[in-house]
Amino acid sequence: MLRRIVFGLLAVTSLTLVGCAHSPQQLSPQPKLNAQFAAVGRGQPVVVRVVDGRPSPTLGTRGGMYPETSAVSVSSADVLPKLQAQAEAAVRLLGFTPSSSGSGATLTVTLADLKYQSPKEGLYVTEATISSTFRADVQNNGRNYSGRYAASLDQRFGMAPNQETNTRLVSDVLSDALTRLFQDQTIGNTLAQ
Repeated sequence: MLRRIVFGLLAVTSLTLVGCAHSPQQLSPQPKLNAQFAAVGRGQPVVVRVVDGRPSPTLGTRGGMYPETSAVSVSSADVLPKLQAQAEAAVRLLGFTPSSSGSGATLTVTLADLKYQSPKEGLYVTEATISSTFRADVQNNGRNYSGRYAASLDQRFGMAPNQETNTRLVSDVLSDALTRLFQDQTIGNTLAQ
């Protein structure tokens, strides 16, 4: 009888501890440009490359009692094709023709950083800071231009955010930083020279 009671208490304790842990989340963000751009090109071809310069696909953890089990990640294989499509769309809106190869102008967009930070202490996830940074490198006729573009978002939660919520938040931050990159008029002007 005593053995059953002890076993029952252990089972309930185990379930309680598991309830405080968060499972890992593999996000699939959908970055979208959210501004209009002035066309400065005349259809010139531009080689557009998008690369992942992050040291790891892991953005951070969602915190809680066991942050080591609550990693938030975005794989290169998932996000790079979407960023490539958005970068090519932006280049078209700027009046250029995206090209896969050539000896003319090149634009390299590097996802330099993508972070998800939650407080490490406490049982519950109550807030997160999500940030993203892109680097742009333009080369055209011996002229070079580089810039960095960042966006961040501080979000408070009533309860631990699910995968859908985190996907939306990461999408928003990526979209804002990418839009800032293409709003830099020097990029378009350098490509147009």
